[in-house]
Amino acid sequence: MRTPTPLSSPITSAQHRLPAREFLDPGHPAPVIDVVVPVHNEEQDLEPCVRRLHAHLTTAFPYRFRITVADNASTDRTAALAHALAAEFAEVRAVRLDRKGRGRALRAIWLASDAPVLVYMDVDLSTGLNALLPLVAPLISGHSDLAIGSRLTHSSRVVRGPKREFISRTYNLILRGSLAARFSDAQCGFKAIRADVAQHLLPLVEDTAWFFDTEMLVLAERAGLRIHEVPVDWVDDPHSSVDILRTATDDLRGVWRIGRALATGRLPLERLRRPFGDDPRDAGVDRVPAGLARQLLGFTAVGLASTALFLALYSLLRLTTGPQPANALALLLATLANTAANRRLTFGVRGRAHALRHQAQGLAVFTAAWVLNAGALAALHTLGSAASRPAELAVLVAANLAATVLRFLLFRTWIFTADR
Repeated sequence: MRTPTPLSSPITSAQHRLPAREFLDPGHPAPVIDVVVPVHNEEQDLEPCVRRLHAHLTTAFPYRFRITVADNASTDRTAALAHALAAEFAEVRAVRLDRKGRGRALRAIWLASDAPVLVYMDVDLSTGLNALLPLVAPLISGHSDLAIGSRLTHSSRVVRGPKREFISRTYNLILRGSLAARFSDAQCGFKAIRADVAQHLLPLVEDTAWFFDTEMLVLAERAGLRIHEVPVDWVDDPHSSVDILRTATDDLRGVWRIGRALATGRLPLERLRRPFGDDPRDAGVDRVPAGLARQLLGFTAVGLASTALFLALYSLLRLTTGPQPANALALLLATLANTAANRRLTFGVRGRAHALRHQAQGLAVFTAAWVLNAGALAALHTLGSAASRPAELAVLVAANLAATVLRFLLFRTWIFTADR
């Protein structure tokens, strides 16, 4: 086991990354896991928590470990107790931060740690410690990128009041409905992440408080990282100091912020698309275009939706205008939607870069499609001035099919060929 070296000065909370890792002892091997316990005014719970956690890791955990107590600007005896525990146990380290914020503490400690696997757990140890090894095992092996404990799986055993149960399930339903999250429990205080993944992911996480881990999970999932879930035994702490209403309000603000950022393509998720070399999809994943079969499938789905949109718009516009204006406006609107959908879904181009250029090129394709459709309509009406509405729609469907083939070829060989 390594002997901790005390900090010469407190961590500055404005820093996202600690300077030079000067508080780590280079004379001892790094631990395999670094368990961070963020605390603020926890003088009652801190000592029994650390002693229980240390005893479990010493007797039941097969790897070297470190316990880092991250004191978030406590004003009681928490800091003194943390340093006393660090003096008593070689595997315990005490770190003092000058500002509050669970996310701020986790980011600072995790980015500075020399352990390959980084863990976080609440000071009340509501989660059963027997789940710790299953939590970190897939990260140690390199199979997964992050791991979370879940209180909401069928095999979890949870003891808590109906109020907290309702809030937890409602919050996770909101995440699923608004951000399409697939992980089951965002706020369980029992998570782990590989250090190499943390170096890429954490600089993108903006929140410094309770929404930190939710934001981290949403970004990781959207980037295609692998999240391992472990069912846990969990007993609610009735003396928890967490302000549920304020935390819920802050979390909803965070959901809105992340949803807006994802919708506008503001987040540079391409940095996170599995750059860690342990997956056959890793090699040049951002440079290699999708296969033709996959592109055709995506283009077909988008094309069917766009055709339905076009026909609906044309039918509505035709109630108040002639066939040519209705056709032109409906085709323009459908083409804008088609270009945006194919850009993202078929050819995998994300973010705002070149978006206007792609739409301009899409409008050039629109011009070709409009000429084709307008010519088909003109040909129909030269055959009879009172062509029926079903006949118009049939001609437009045929013309759209021809325009669709042309659009796919131009998308693949001209518009998105350099951006996939």
